[in-house]
Amino acid sequence: MRTKSVGKKRINVITLGCSKNIYDSEVLMNQLKAGGKEVVHEQKGDIVVINTCGFIDSAKEQSINTILECVEQKEKGIIEKVFVTGCLSERYKSDLEKEIPNVDQYFGTRELPLLLKALKTDYKQELTGERLITTPRHYAYLKIAEGCDRPCSFCAIPLIRGKYISTPIENLVKEAESLAKGGTKELILIAQDLTYYGLDLYKKRSLSDLLKELIKVEGIEWIRLHYAFPTGFPEEVLELMRNEPKICNYLDIPLQHISDEILKSMKRGTNKEKTNRLLKEIRNKVPGIAIRTTLIVGYPGETPEHFEELKNWVEEQRFERLGCFTYSHEENTGAYMLNDDVSEEEKNNRVNEIMEIQSQISLELNQEKVGQIFKCIIDRKEGEYFVGRTEYDSPDVDNEVLIPAVNTYLPSGSFVNVKITKAEEFDLYGEVV
Repeated sequence: MRTKSVGKKRINVITLGCSKNIYDSEVLMNQLKAGGKEVVHEQKGDIVVINTCGFIDSAKEQSINTILECVEQKEKGIIEKVFVTGCLSERYKSDLEKEIPNVDQYFGTRELPLLLKALKTDYKQELTGERLITTPRHYAYLKIAEGCDRPCSFCAIPLIRGKYISTPIENLVKEAESLAKGGTKELILIAQDLTYYGLDLYKKRSLSDLLKELIKVEGIEWIRLHYAFPTGFPEEVLELMRNEPKICNYLDIPLQHISDEILKSMKRGTNKEKTNRLLKEIRNKVPGIAIRTTLIVGYPGETPEHFEELKNWVEEQRFERLGCFTYSHEENTGAYMLNDDVSEEEKNNRVNEIMEIQSQISLELNQEKVGQIFKCIIDRKEGEYFVGRTEYDSPDVDNEVLIPAVNTYLPSGSFVNVKITKAEEFDLYGEVV
């Protein structure tokens, strides 16, 4: 057993789940650092804080496995204490306390001051909006709101994160200015729902008002929009995107399905006709835009006919970017009362079918880029290549541009013009021009 350290305790924050959790971990780490604590992200530490995800079964399983691994390390004396926060802890706190009692303490998503107190430091209100960035310095997530008011039957986010709360524009601008001074060039706007932004504060959809202020921030060159809800999408954002070079021609808009019956059961507030009309409008107003969407297959009652309709629609729409997930039967959601009647095997088969279609679409769209020149931001060097992205690609989930690292040096965060020389399903190859 390791001898416990008597000096300064090092706190290791482990982040699981989505970009919203990354943001929350960065806020936590900055508070700890300001309180005089030594803090690291996913490195060795004496004390571990696990920021969990509790959205779907696979995420819950990963979170639980991580907790169990850390508890085992604690029992062996490798680490001293384990604290758990985030979505899984918010949703299943009492169950976790019974099932895994060796965790020192569990905290919900809105209990940061209590977590800090357990870590022997105080919450500093004056640090609101300040973070210790864990992403590469040149890009950062900007969370513009917390929570969700949508009634989607499959989703547990409102149970975990609560009602929608927009962050005031002036606070977000201040945060963006701070990030820019630290070297951030690309802002990735995130929320459970970008579309709803401002309704609670300003009594109107205010995403375009926010964007007009953010584009004024010196040093920010790209602004990217993630997680827009299709119902009530503010059309003025499209006008701004088309005319303002800083706003990437990219939109992440999870559509989930296209069958009217399934959309109605999902309580999405839209139908096939409205969805297709919105997609046509987006593409007409922003020619060349890259649309990323996500789909759910295996929802209760999804028949082979519903799935066939979904496949045909994916082939027709030719989305630039697409992710597909199996339905997860989540307790206390509206759909939990329905019969989860599609087997796991069939759900996985349907995911594979959709992604096979998308892989071919992606290959064809990428091949059209050969010979064209794109502005790219360089993320890193990996092996024999510098790895970059176009404005049509978000970090970690989209295509990358691979540039041979021969007789050239491309610093991370730099912008370069790249001529595409070769294309694969999800990678592009090019040379600097």
